[in-house]
Amino acid sequence: MTTPPYEPRTYRTRMARLGLTGFRVAVKETDLWVLAARDFSAEVREIVIQERQQLEAYIAGHPGFLTALSPWPADRFAPLVVREMIEAAAAAGVGPMAAVAGALAARVGRQLAPLSPEVIVENGGDIFLAIQHPATVALFAGQSPLSYRVGLNLDPSLSPLGVCTSSASVGHSLSFGRADAACVLAPSAALADAAATALGNRVQGLDTIAPALEWAAALPDILGAVVIVGEKLGAWGRVELVPLP
Repeated sequence: MTTPPYEPRTYRTRMARLGLTGFRVAVKETDLWVLAARDFSAEVREIVIQERQQLEAYIAGHPGFLTALSPWPADRFAPLVVREMIEAAAAAGVGPMAAVAGALAARVGRQLAPLSPEVIVENGGDIFLAIQHPATVALFAGQSPLSYRVGLNLDPSLSPLGVCTSSASVGHSLSFGRADAACVLAPSAALADAAATALGNRVQGLDTIAPALEWAAALPDILGAVVIVGEKLGAWGRVELVPLP
C-alpha cells in the first residue's frame, strides 16, 4: 500500500449535515472525513487501525494482491475486509484494490452505526451513508463545467448505501478511461467503488458513455450510475439529479 501524492481535499469544506459533527481521522494512506452524532475520532481510529492491520497482513502474505488488475481468487480464510474487496472486484471484473476505499469506509460506517442515528464516511471521494433523511451528494468532476453543479439526491430508503466515484482527471486512483467522473450507487460501498473503477475504464470518449452505462445496468446489485465527460453527462438507474448553486 504505497503512499499516493497528497492532494488537499478542499471539497470537505462543503460537507456538512444538520445535527451531525464532522471530524477527520487519518491513518497512513487512509484519510477519512466522518459525519456522526458526535466526535468519535478515538473509536474510528481504532477501527481503521484494526482493519488496516488485517489488510496489510494479507498483502504481506500475498504480494500480488496489491497490484492485481484482474479479479483475485476467492479466499475463505482471508479477513472479512479482504473478502469483501475480493467479492466486489470479482463482480466488477477489476483488481481487488479498486474496492479498498469503499470497503474501508463501509467497515468504519457499519461499526459506527450502532453509536449514531446517522453516519456518513467519506474516503477520498468514496462514501458510505447510513441516513434517516434525504441527503445530497455533489459530483466532483475536475475541470468539467458540471463539477459541483450537479448533485445526487439520495432517498433514505436506499440506506445503507455506497456512493463511489472514479476519475481519469482527478486524484491518484488508477483509471484506463477518460471520464471526469464515473459514479456508482450500490448497497455495498466496496461494490460501488470497484464498479466505479470499471465503469470509468469503459469511458473512452463521448460515444462510449451510453455503452458504459449499459454495462453498469447489467451488473447485479447496482442501483444507479452517472458518467461525466467534459460538458456531457449520462445517467442510469435510481439516480435523482439536482442542480447545485
